[in-house]
Parts: sequence; C-alpha cells; structure tokens
Amino acid sequence: MIKKVLKWFLRHIAVKLIQRHTPIIIGVTGSVGKTTAREAIYGVLSHKFTAVRNDENYNNEFGVPLTVMGVKPLDGPKSILKKIIFLWSAFKALLRAYGILGGTFPKMLVLELGADRPGDISYLVNVVKPQIGVITAVGEVPVHVEYYASPEAVIMEKSELIRCLPVNGLAVLNYDDQTVLDMKKYAKCPVSTFGFYDGADVRVSEVSFFANDARSDIGGLSFKIHQGENFIPVRIHNFLGTHQLYGVLTAVVVGAHLGLNLVEISEALDLIEFPKGRMKLLKGIKETTLIDDTYNASPIATIAALDVLNEYGNSARRLGKKKVRKIAVLGDMKELGKYETEAHRLIGVRAGECADIVIAVGQAARFTAEAAESILGPAKVFYYHDTEEAKIKIQNLMKEGDIILVKGSQSMRMEKIVKEIMGEPELAKELLTRQTGKWASTA
Repeated sequence: MIKKVLKWFLRHIAVKLIQRHTPIIIGVTGSVGKTTAREAIYGVLSHKFTAVRNDENYNNEFGVPLTVMGVKPLDGPKSILKKIIFLWSAFKALLRAYGILGGTFPKMLVLELGADRPGDISYLVNVVKPQIGVITAVGEVPVHVEYYASPEAVIMEKSELIRCLPVNGLAVLNYDDQTVLDMKKYAKCPVSTFGFYDGADVRVSEVSFFANDARSDIGGLSFKIHQGENFIPVRIHNFLGTHQLYGVLTAVVVGAHLGLNLVEISEALDLIEFPKGRMKLLKGIKETTLIDDTYNASPIATIAALDVLNEYGNSARRLGKKKVRKIAVLGDMKELGKYETEAHRLIGVRAGECADIVIAVGQAARFTAEAAESILGPAKVFYYHDTEEAKIKIQNLMKEGDIILVKGSQSMRMEKIVKEIMGEPELAKELLTRQTGKWASTA
C-alpha cells in the first residue's frame, strides 16, 4: 500500500513539474547501450544547455520521477537522517510543482527508461511525455526477456517510446538493427537514423584505436562522424568499445536536432566521462591490462565486448607488445528465461574464437565453459562457481602482458574480481561500479 501511494505521489509531482516548466525531454530505451547513449546525449547537451539525466540505474517508476523532481533516491542503509533529507527534498519539489517555491529548472531532461516487465515503458512515457525518443539496440535475445511472453513482446514494449512521440517530435533509431529500424512505422513524427552503414542519417567510419603519445599503450578510439555531406574526425580517450559508438551517434543526432554543430558536438564528446564498469581500461596486477565491463551483461553486449577484447589484443600486438594473451572472464547473464542455455553456449563459442583463455563464473556459465572447450580445449578453459572462488584463482593464471576482459550480470558482482586483480585497489571506489550504497553493504 505504501509503495502504491509513493508511486502515485512521485508521478503526480513529476507531471506537475513538467507541465509548469515545459522542458525538452529525451527518452532513451533499448535492450543494450541505454546508459552510454544517455551519458553521451547528456554530455553533448550540457555543453550548451542546462541539462539533467538520471543517475546510475534509476530508470524505473520511482527513479525517473525522482530525477524530474531533482531528488536523490534513497540508497543503501536508510538512516533517519537520509529519510529526513529525502522527505524534505520531495516536499520542496512539491512546492516548486505548484509555483509556491521558486528556483530554476533544467532546459533538457535526458531520461533512460527501463523495461523489466510488461507495461513499464507505457507507464514511464505517460509520466514524462518525451518529445525525442531514442532506441539504441534490441538484438535477437533481448535482456529481461524472462518476464515477457517472447522476444517480440519485449520489442513491442520498447516501441511504446516511439508510439508516444508527438508529431513535432523526433524518433532516433538504430539503422543497423533491423528490429529497431522497423519501429519507424510507429512514428507520427520525423525519424532520424544512426549507424555504421551507408544509408544512416548520421554514421561513423574509419574506427581505430590510437596510441597514447607518451607510450605505446592504446589510449582510446578515433573515428569520423558523417552527417550528410559533412564529416568531422573525433577522438575519445579511454574509450574502447566500437559498439559504444552507437551511443555516441545518438548524441550527434539529438545534438544536431537541437541546434549544435558537429564541431561543438565533437568537442563535447571528448569531455564525457562514461560510467564505471562499462568498457573501462584499468591497470592490473603483474603488468596486465583490465577491460572492466562489469556493470551488466546481455548476449548482444557480451559478444560486442568479446569483439573489443579481440580487436584490442590484436592492436596491442601490432604496436609491438609481444607478451599478449587475451583472457575472457565471463559471469552468468541473468533474466534470459528459456533462452539461458542457448545464450550461454553462444557466448562460449564466441569467447573461444576471440580469447586465448576463457574463465567462466556462475551456474549458467557452465554452458559457456563447455562451448568454449570445444574450440580451445580443456587446458585453456576454467570454470568457477562464484566470484569469491574465481577472484583468487584468476591471480594465479595471470601473466605479464595479459589483457583481461571481465563481464557479467549485476547480480554476479563481477567487479569483485576486478577489485582483486586491479593494480590500484585503493582507487576501487573511484574507478569501479557498485562501491557505494546498498551494493557496498553487500560486498
């Protein structure tokens, strides 16, 4: 009962605030890449406008209204002081919603919209009523499919964002994902596309790693962004994932639509600090390199991460690094329902093709290990039941020059492995995901 009342209260205030201040609202959803897109769009827009986006994964029926209200969600141990601060902040938002209390309101709201269960997107878009809708990617086996009747049901849920857009809005769709591109039939407004292929309204080309000036280590990605006949070269430091460029491209589309030129957009992109646990490059023990992608995992995102491991390792060899082994540490992917076994076997095959050594962690990851063994052989595949067992064993396998990708679903807590093998564990709170709030209390 209390939860229902709180949900109604937050929705009511959020709707009133939006009606009073009429910000431009950009809604972002998809099965993968939502947060990268959200951060990139926010980073570009805040270069010119006052903008706000949801923190961390506050993308549900509570987190989205609280973001609109400018109230930080309660997280971790809920002390009396925390509760008082939360209630006072909510009360001030209520006063602002009715014009009793003044203050500025952001011009832009960049809101990631999550869909764990049927009806989630419909609820959220009816609260915030976005003018711009961005769909990142869906893939063949969408994340959270466990709670839907079929992958097609997930796709229909995501498409609610496009259906709700006003005629003077903008639908921003992934040209390379046919499932997403097909959603243009639901749009009442103009559609703009992004991708790698010719035909996309905004596309990327000539993607490659670049080396740091001071040493031969890889420093990030360089590429060209094309918009019609115009293009501009871009470099983003400490940015590894070619698949993450889809999120960058959404920011180009939205920024251009709202009046920024390519030069302004490219300047803003290299200043963006992308979220922890998403393809972050870290120093490991024993002179190794870690690719920390521990925030979450789905089949499409894990395949993309393995491709990055493969490309990064091959590029390091071309730069003269002789002692390079590519190691994939892969935890369970959750919420796949009846597709769990098939999806983990698929990942095992891809891991065997991309990595020199595969380490599987978790109950479902046993299928990943079995599939990887069929390609690499049993001597190069290791299986552990959980992160606690794995984090010590992995240290014994590591050698100088190794490049180690660590990835798994949130509940697997794969960041514990990264913390154990990172070269600067004292910086864990600064560099790793899930180091505060409720996560820290269950470390």
